[in-house]
Amino acid sequence: MKKLSTFRIYTFVILITLTGCSTDFLDEPQPTQQVSEGVVFGSTDGVEAFISGIIREGRGRFAGQANSNIASFYTSRIWKGDDMMFLGTGFWRIDYDYTGRTADNYRPRFIWNFCYHMINQINNLINGVEAFDALSDSEKAYYSAKGKALRGYYYFQLALEFSKAYSVDPSFPAGPIYTALTTEGKSMRTCAEMYELIVDDLTFAVDNLTSDRLGKSYVNKQVAAGILARVYLTMENWSGAEEMANLAYNNDLAGSFAPELYGDGFIDINNPEWIWGYDQTPDQWVSAHTPAAWTDILGSGLAPYKVGYMNVNFTNLFSATDVRNLFVINNTNVNNVRHMTTTKFLFDKENLDYPILRKPEMVLTEAEAKFRQGDEDGAHDLLFYVQQNRDPDAVKSTNTGSDLEEEILLERRKELYGEIGVEWFDAKRLQRGITRTSNHLIALTIVPNDIQFVMQVPESETDANENIDASVNDNR
Repeated sequence: MKKLSTFRIYTFVILITLTGCSTDFLDEPQPTQQVSEGVVFGSTDGVEAFISGIIREGRGRFAGQANSNIASFYTSRIWKGDDMMFLGTGFWRIDYDYTGRTADNYRPRFIWNFCYHMINQINNLINGVEAFDALSDSEKAYYSAKGKALRGYYYFQLALEFSKAYSVDPSFPAGPIYTALTTEGKSMRTCAEMYELIVDDLTFAVDNLTSDRLGKSYVNKQVAAGILARVYLTMENWSGAEEMANLAYNNDLAGSFAPELYGDGFIDINNPEWIWGYDQTPDQWVSAHTPAAWTDILGSGLAPYKVGYMNVNFTNLFSATDVRNLFVINNTNVNNVRHMTTTKFLFDKENLDYPILRKPEMVLTEAEAKFRQGDEDGAHDLLFYVQQNRDPDAVKSTNTGSDLEEEILLERRKELYGEIGVEWFDAKRLQRGITRTSNHLIALTIVPNDIQFVMQVPESETDANENIDASVNDNR
């Protein structure tokens, strides 16, 4: 008889009444199993402390250095593309060479376990908030919305990794859906069913949150809208993507860019371009798991690994006056895999925050959405705003049709390289492939809709969950 994986029955706050620790929980929230329901859901202070604990978990260290937190999702996707390359022998090598997607590997095991671990905690938040009468109806909606924004985010990560692109096969099995604490493992649900929950959660969050929050590590209306904009891109809901992207940056182009800060190392969550990020604290130092640990080769000289390099074909696409042109020659041989690196990310142990969602991405999302709906003039205007902001010598192009599409997608790569794995994200959602060029250590071609875009369900799940067996991986 199978036993449900321990990560799913773990509760962020086990409902055991140990009132002696209630003050500590409210004063310094962190993951605990020793706080009562009444303390957590009996006041807004308790709920806020509970949410702070969830945020802390999301930016902490779940497992190893390549399996830590949200940043690990994006870092693994970065190395799957063409623009950057990982030259180490461990950690992210399984992502760079595409060998890490199988059921016996740690990448699918980490993403699966971490997402469901976080979803379980968030379900406790949502259900606890909705069950207790100590909160008013408006407070219940507000705090449930905070939880649903995060739950939608984590289910979105599962859908991205464990199913085919939404536009390819909405019926593809994506994973179980849990909205309440249970000790019974559930069966797989389809990609369409998972996206239905994701959209419902994020729409509720957008409708019930405000712009207020304790800090940029926390979700608010703009964060929920930004996540939903990414979701709508994958679903090809172009009008939805346009609306949500515009809301995410508050329809404020002038306030969405700070080109003078682009070369500061991407270490400060207070950057006005950042919508959502993780503020690393001295007592929760996970900076070795952020891009700077791998790519800061010539900048501070303090990064521990120094194994992330640039594809010279990509770096040649930047003009000399582009503020994003932060590339430095490391080896004079242009064919050497270590020829070019970047100083975009600075390794600073005392101050190394991590961006998850930035306003320039949302402006480019709106531009793409306008293009998909036939508004090429509107798309051109937004695209050129980004280009001119980054390069004062930029000239507005006259591209139309597929040429304009390619220009927008290229600008996404130029703006977001090393941050969220934008190449992989766009290639999968748009049914494109990935072909490595130039000086890559490992040359490969991933054809459109290749099954290598999809993770297998980990053995730990098929071994433990009696409703999912190993045959789930027969078609993946």
